[in-house]
Amino acid sequence: QLLEAKASLSLAQTQHALQLQQAQAQINNMVPKKQFEQLQSTLREEQCKTQQLQESLHQQAEQTCRQLVRTQEEHEHLLQAAVEQAEGLEYSLRSAEAVLAERAAQLRDAQAQLSRNKLLIKDLCGENRGFAMALQAAELKQKTMKEKNQLLEEQALALKQLIGKITPASLS
Repeated sequence: QLLEAKASLSLAQTQHALQLQQAQAQINNMVPKKQFEQLQSTLREEQCKTQQLQESLHQQAEQTCRQLVRTQEEHEHLLQAAVEQAEGLEYSLRSAEAVLAERAAQLRDAQAQLSRNKLLIKDLCGENRGFAMALQAAELKQKTMKEKNQLLEEQALALKQLIGKITPASLS
């Protein structure tokens, strides 16, 4: 029984020593109460800050969302205005093209008329040269006729004088 009691005591001492070591290990792993309270306080502060940051982020997100909606509406208005302006410019371009085509047709007609007029002027210049030569010939003929006429008038005057001299002599 003594041996049994010794063995039991030895086992109990070993178990106690083991429990003591475990307790010591737990005590070593434990944080002092004051430090624990500071950590809890810091944790609460950090949680408050986190909550404030989350609320701030939520507000910023809402504000950004509103701003994005406004920007999108502005872009839609700008896009609509740009589309309308483009349509107006396209209409103006088509009108200008039509006017340009009409003017081009008028210019082609005018150029054709100018070509016809050049040919007509060339023909008229040829005719004019012919007329100038005919006029020159007519003037030369007229000059010759004048000279002949003057000669005839002189001869007629001489004949009159001669007749004037002959007539009184033949009457007497």
